Amino acid sequence: MRVAVVDIGTNSTRLLIADVDPGQGSVRELVRRSEVTRLGAGVDADGRLSDEASERTYRRLDEYAAAIAQHDCEANLAVLTSAVREAANGAEFAERVREQYHLDARVLSGDEEAQLTFLGAMTGRAAAVVPTVVIDIGGGSTEFIIGVGRSAGFHTSLPVGVVRMSERHIHTDPPSPSELQELAGDVREILAAGLPADERAPVKAAIAVAGTATQAASIDQQLDPYDPERVHGYELLLATVDAMLARLALLDEDARREVVGLNPDRAPTIVAGTIVLGEAMRAFELDRVEVSEHDILHGGALRLAGLG
Repeated sequence: MRVAVVDIGTNSTRLLIADVDPGQGSVRELVRRSEVTRLGAGVDADGRLSDEASERTYRRLDEYAAAIAQHDCEANLAVLTSAVREAANGAEFAERVREQYHLDARVLSGDEEAQLTFLGAMTGRAAAVVPTVVIDIGGGSTEFIIGVGRSAGFHTSLPVGVVRMSERHIHTDPPSPSELQELAGDVREILAAGLPADERAPVKAAIAVAGTATQAASIDQQLDPYDPERVHGYELLLATVDAMLARLALLDEDARREVVGLNPDRAPTIVAGTIVLGEAMRAFELDRVEVSEHDILHGGALRLAGLG
């Protein structure tokens, strides 16, 4: 079954066109694209999607809709996450996506986002034999899903996305030590309040998905160009994440754009993202995390095929 999934997130807009085998539960990627559109820029402060950010996203959707039409997809799904569900004009934005691009646009709750992310992260891998947390760092929120086997148990969506945290705390370039400390402290407080100790304690492994984790794996390997096959399954140590943060935080945005392995469009938010990733690992007392290319896009593809 050929399907298309569009993930309209706070920081990026992504497309997956894939053939799904319902019998095997496998996803064969045909097209995968990702562009930083920063739809959620300003939402934390203003409570609305700006016209400029919306237009950036619509331009990308013009291209994605053409690609979907060219591939004769049997079904499609557009998942809209924290920026849209929090914005006062989010429903209006979602309706335009449905009408103009003929996409089955759904504004996901945090719980729905977490479930689809876990489903996607488990694609193409052995079932987890120990309690495992999937960490999905987005632009507006971060999802934590704990499960064993292929079943998600505890899950939550917490407001510690990279766009939100950057806009809230980083006001100088490069960021000052006090800004970094305040950002990290804010993240720690939110994680401590939102991740119960009895849920964290059994976790023995972690899988990190989405842009912050994949970019960190790319930076650590100095990948140019980006190579998803070398990123998928890569192990990041907490010590590596901390060293990467120390290096990136000393650079201004122009210099970060030149870092080998980093998509220049992610230069404005990678410092906040690295802090969130490190604090998430510390919250679960983990010294390493596996990076995965399989995320909510794969989860959406499987859901369209009637799985999960």
